[in-house]
Amino acid sequence: MQVVLPIEGRTLRNAYSLLSDPRDRGTYRIAVRLQDDSRGGSRYLHERVRVGDRLQIGVPSNLFALHSQARHHILVAGGIGITPFMAYLSELQAQGASFELHYAYRSGLTDAYASELRERLGERFRGYDAAAGQRLQCAELFSGKPLGSHLYVCGPQRLLDELKALAECHGWSAGRLHWEAFAAPEPGEPFTVELARSGQRLQVAGDHSLLEALEAAGVEVPNLCRGGVCGQCTTRYLSGAVEHRDHYLDEQQRSAALMPCVSRGGCSGTLLLDL
Repeated sequence: MQVVLPIEGRTLRNAYSLLSDPRDRGTYRIAVRLQDDSRGGSRYLHERVRVGDRLQIGVPSNLFALHSQARHHILVAGGIGITPFMAYLSELQAQGASFELHYAYRSGLTDAYASELRERLGERFRGYDAAAGQRLQCAELFSGKPLGSHLYVCGPQRLLDELKALAECHGWSAGRLHWEAFAAPEPGEPFTVELARSGQRLQVAGDHSLLEALEAAGVEVPNLCRGGVCGQCTTRYLSGAVEHRDHYLDEQQRSAALMPCVSRGGCSGTLLLDL
């Protein structure tokens, strides 16, 4: 769900996972970790928002749904990637479904809900505390699972990459692997972008995304996840080098479009957008 945050003369639109039970139609609950390098969103919610304040939100969207025909669900969370699974767990328990949760975290830093889930799920919960030297052995997740099992993963990119590679090695079809990246866009080199319809030129700093630069200039681009997975912000470009970082567009689509929430232009030359 996207939350609109008015911060210091600008507007941030950040997406957060809903934690509340899907059957509870009267409550939306989110979790926001205060980031040391916050660009304003988490700090605003932690320090400025109080009980009784009104916030503008978007319509909830499920980009990471449970597969209704799966015989067994394997949930893998890395750090704060646990948040989208909180609503899943309520649904799976209500259905009496077969599932297991693997949660890799570091105690005192990214262990939100670890104690609660251990007590709530019993043997279906497997926790791995990096501070205690415990490590999730990803290869073991594919051993001895019933046919029709589906794997869901949310966490840092390195965890996604490892599990995607292992799934391919074990012959799992792409349709059995469901994932969501849970990280802010990586910084890069500064670059220049030009808007073809207005002729406006923008400089995109290395620590800002193209989407953020467009928003700061008053250019509205539809968006939701801001992490390169939903496709909402897909934008045509007319010329220029592009560093594609999304997980949505295929190679053919990338020849004419990019996702400004994560992708960047080359450091030499100008990226010309169809805006």
